[in-house]
Amino acid sequence: MDRGKPGSKMHVLSDTNGLPLVVGLSAANTHDSEGLKPMVEGHQTRHDPHRGRHFKPQRLHADKAYDVPHLRQWLRGKRIGVRIARKGIESSKRLGRRRWVIERTISWLSGYRRLSPRYERDPRNYLAFLGLAAALCCYKRLIRLTT
Repeated sequence: MDRGKPGSKMHVLSDTNGLPLVVGLSAANTHDSEGLKPMVEGHQTRHDPHRGRHFKPQRLHADKAYDVPHLRQWLRGKRIGVRIARKGIESSKRLGRRRWVIERTISWLSGYRRLSPRYERDPRNYLAFLGLAAALCCYKRLIRLTT
């Protein structure tokens, strides 16, 4: 956490293919782990009425910034598998096999000219453009899969 850092952080929750499911925004001087709970709670699960079951995230991969004991306990309470590198114990190299997906998603979102340098002063406007960029990423993927 850098107390004097101006700007904002993008928080993105994606699926295994890199499609952005939930996007969020926080101040740059807040810790990354504070954005995890709103992202997971913002992800709506699908319910299949015929089979009577919910489709929810099964596993969460994250880097060392999210290695906070109360977050691990909260995720286990929601029955979501946790794969977070432990600070001082594990290296981040093993997570690299899965983490490149979210890095690629953030790269897709940062590729939009309106998002890479933040022109918007109002965070609501910036979040709206971030959501629009996420929708465009999903649309481009849908077009590629159907043609």
